[in-house]
Amino acid sequence: MEEHTLPTWLTWAREIQAISQNGLTYSDSEYNRHRFRRLMEVAAEIVQSHTQLPKESVLQNFLLQHGYATPKVDVRGAVIRDEKILLVRECSDKRWAMPGGWADVGEIPSNMVVREVWEESGLEVLPRKVTGVYDANRGNTPLSFYHAYKIVFLCEIIGGHSRPGDETIAVDFFGFDQLPPLSTERTNRRHLSEVLAHLKDYSRPAAFD
Repeated sequence: MEEHTLPTWLTWAREIQAISQNGLTYSDSEYNRHRFRRLMEVAAEIVQSHTQLPKESVLQNFLLQHGYATPKVDVRGAVIRDEKILLVRECSDKRWAMPGGWADVGEIPSNMVVREVWEESGLEVLPRKVTGVYDANRGNTPLSFYHAYKIVFLCEIIGGHSRPGDETIAVDFFGFDQLPPLSTERTNRRHLSEVLAHLKDYSRPAAFD
C-alpha cells in the first residue's frame, strides 16, 4: 500500500485557509472579516514560502472559494479489457492515469465518471461497482492544493473507440505488471492494486480511508 504523508507546511496552510474561508462565509462583523482575510493571506504566504508560486495568485485562488470549506471530489474509471486496464496519458505531465477528473456540481458520481471516460478516451462505459474511496492528497500546485476525496469505479465497456481527448495525448491498455510511468496524483499503484483485487474477487467490498 502506498502511504502519502503531507508536508507539515501544507497541512497548516490547508487548515488555515479552510478556517478563513468558513469565517469569511459566516462572519457578519467587518472586524472579524478583516481578521479572517488576514488569515487567508497567512495561508498564501506559507504556500509562497515553500513553492515558486507568487503570493497574490495563491491568495486570489483561495478567495475564489466560497461557502463552507469541504473536500473536493475526484472520480476515476477503472476500465478493463482482456485483463488489461485503460490508462490515458495526461497533457499536463505526460504521465498515465485512469481517466477521470473533478466532479461537477449537480452531476451524480456515476454519470460523471461515464462522461470523463468518454471525454478522455473515446470509450462508452457503464459503471458496475466502486472499488475504493480514498483520501486524495494531491500535491502542491494551485489546482491540487485543496483536500480531495477520490472515488474509483470499476466500469464495463459498452461502445466507442479509443482516441485521445482535449486533456490527453494517448490512450492504451496495460497489463497490471507492465504499467507505464504513472501520474501518481491521479492514479497510483494502491488504486490499481485494489482494482486488480476486485477483478479477482468481484464480491470484495470497496476499500476506503
